[in-house]
Amino acid sequence: MNAATDTSLLVENYPAQRMSLRVAIVTETYPPEINGVATTLARLVRGLQVRGHDVQLVRPRQQQDKLPATGVPATEEVLTKGMPIPKYPHLRMGLPSKKQLVSLWTLRRPDVVHIATEGPLGWSALQAARKLKLPVSSDFRTNFDAYSHHYRLGWLHKPIAAYLRKFHNLADCTLVPTQQLRSALSASGFERLHVVARGIDTAAFDPALRDPVLRREWGVAPGERVALYVGRLAPEKNPQLLASTFNAMLAADPNLTCVVVGDGPSAADIRQACPQARMLGSQTGQMLARCYASADLFIFPSQTETFGNVTLEAMASGLVVVAFDHAAAAEVITHRHNGWLAPLGDDNSFIQTAVSLALDPTSDAVVQQAARATVLARDWTHIVGQVEHIWLGLTQPAHAAVNTRWQAQLT
Repeated sequence: MNAATDTSLLVENYPAQRMSLRVAIVTETYPPEINGVATTLARLVRGLQVRGHDVQLVRPRQQQDKLPATGVPATEEVLTKGMPIPKYPHLRMGLPSKKQLVSLWTLRRPDVVHIATEGPLGWSALQAARKLKLPVSSDFRTNFDAYSHHYRLGWLHKPIAAYLRKFHNLADCTLVPTQQLRSALSASGFERLHVVARGIDTAAFDPALRDPVLRREWGVAPGERVALYVGRLAPEKNPQLLASTFNAMLAADPNLTCVVVGDGPSAADIRQACPQARMLGSQTGQMLARCYASADLFIFPSQTETFGNVTLEAMASGLVVVAFDHAAAAEVITHRHNGWLAPLGDDNSFIQTAVSLALDPTSDAVVQQAARATVLARDWTHIVGQVEHIWLGLTQPAHAAVNTRWQAQLT
């Protein structure tokens, strides 16, 4: 999408406002960590800065922060204490920091506090913001209650769901990525929900980055195809179905190459269940984009996503996506037109769909072109403008007059 189109979107849909906001964004994760929350938050921060807003980033200190600085950060960062996340020792969750945040925001008040994650740091930020009567928005980005079943903690499903509902209902609004999720949360008692989709950088993810050299390194001969998975390798991402699907596709087409990009606690399980898969570990930047563009099919078996950024990345890269009719896939894929959908929870249908594509590549080119065309309209400029529009609404006098109505719920 060219610059003229970007400007057109910005002016037509969400005009740049005269008021410059000071926004405090609180998150447990941020680049160089590799996950959807970190990636989309970084995009939001950059977009806000381009539009003239002042961003303060509050996050736990990570291992990378011990390394020498390579340049002046573009964002004011407040690093808090943290602790390792179980099963993800390279990541850290923030510890309670209410007193620190109250002092910080008393000295220099933000116009809006935005909380991206619901951990101890996020809860402290919510309490601090309410104490200071600051407008608060939140993100619902991860189905933690659904994850409990994948870690043999199903008995925690209801308590986690209750905590998430209380957390988000104490905010002035909650941003969700799809209409499907908004409807589900609303039915569960969540209030003041706004749908804000995820954007995609269609210049970074582009079919033009297809790399014959990389394909040869994977052992792919001319005329053969590659099935790719990109994402965290963890129980909630359905690794058993990924391995089963790859094995079924390989049985149908022994010349198929299966590639896995990502890392996590389930990596060893996938290696054992599908030894023919090429495990590339975590990839970022241009190498990640080359991996996408050098594949043909994208297999995404997760059923716990709130969105699934990799779906858009794969479509932007011109891949035929096989996914469940859920989250981002349900929003952007029309079955058999720009991708393939299986009914949510129907593993057999998912495998059969992938196998049928392994056996018949004739529709690849048409579907790939349609996938790319679909995501060209999901520009980040528009997404950032929508968030700005919501936050400006929270700062208006009419809203400020009722801001204190949530105070009693904290006590």
